[in-house]
Amino acid sequence: MMDKEILVANLYFQAVFPMMKILLRDDPAIAKKFARVKTAVVFKAKTKDGRIGCKLLFDRGEFGLDFEDFENGNIVFSFGTVEKMNTFLKGGTALPKIKGLTKPVLLTKVISLLLSLKLMMPNVKPRAPLKKYLKVKMALSMVSMALSKLNRFGYPDMISWTENQPDRVYQLSVSDTDIAVFLRVKAGKTKAGKGLYQRRRPFVHMKFSSVDAALKILLREVGFVEGVDKGYVSIEGSPEYAAQLNDLMMRVQALTT
Repeated sequence: MMDKEILVANLYFQAVFPMMKILLRDDPAIAKKFARVKTAVVFKAKTKDGRIGCKLLFDRGEFGLDFEDFENGNIVFSFGTVEKMNTFLKGGTALPKIKGLTKPVLLTKVISLLLSLKLMMPNVKPRAPLKKYLKVKMALSMVSMALSKLNRFGYPDMISWTENQPDRVYQLSVSDTDIAVFLRVKAGKTKAGKGLYQRRRPFVHMKFSSVDAALKILLREVGFVEGVDKGYVSIEGSPEYAAQLNDLMMRVQALTT
């Protein structure tokens, strides 16, 4: 398995940063702010063997990521160590070197978008309906993607969970919304996806009764078992594997906060 700090950095690059696409699409204020923005933003940090990083590409509302070419950008956040970069991304105190200070308006927009990702943090309790919806949608999308990435990164607990499973689909959804993601597992391989899986009935379907119900579990106001007992989430399929999936989801949360 890769070094833990590099693992966390890659989770941010490949599972957390992609959630910016949800914000750019579903948050009207953020969509308006970036409607005419065309720029490249780089995050990079020194490692023992060189550098690790990624480039965020904004193109008038469209969003993409580049994990290969991350040396230059209109705005560049550079860190002396991966640990310092992770501390910064988690909301801690770690100051990067910033290229792009001569573009204060653009820099302010980018920082505001980064701060919007903090909505996924377990201690952030939104009150506005839109923010509640965004938190749940981003959190479930991120965790399904992160679990698949952990498997590819060689995370031991994920490897041992997936390696002997046949072709199975784990579905997460919220009733009466468009929030639905899945994780497909097959003989040690994984793939995350959006929407309700249509080809077969999921092996496990964790169905939250509402956005508010999902928040109670994401905010740890109730435990998973209590959430099932109170009807906040229903389990279709194997309760044992649903509990295992929930434990792995908590591992993702611990790594990224």
